[in-house]
Amino acid sequence: MSERRACRVIDADRKSVRYCSIRDDDAPLREKLRDLANQLRRFGYRRLHILLRREDVMINRKKTQRLYKGEGLAVRRRRSRRRAVGTRVPAPVLALPNQRWSLELGASALLRFATNPFTTRWRPADGSGCSTWSMM
Repeated sequence: MSERRACRVIDADRKSVRYCSIRDDDAPLREKLRDLANQLRRFGYRRLHILLRREDVMINRKKTQRLYKGEGLAVRRRRSRRRAVGTRVPAPVLALPNQRWSLELGASALLRFATNPFTTRWRPADGSGCSTWSMM
């Protein structure tokens, strides 16, 4: 079957079928980009593009990005900090009122402290009991 007839059957343009790409081979550039990315693992394509330009490799930023992505390169992520190992102990259940006391750190206490630093209100953690004790 002729090319003309085959293109008519599949409804394709003959120029598209005959097209041959004239793009240069990017193998040396890909290799250089891969080597730089392996040496400088925390650098992305933008920084590697600047380094390539310093080495007199004139390349478009978009092409650098396309090659970087095509090679499967990515910035190596930092590992997260290790968390504390162990189980958390739940707060103890209090059997009696006034068993545990805590300091009131609300905004009113801060304002009171700003005016008179020698008085502080103490109250039980469960909210019961006397809350007007003063500490001198």
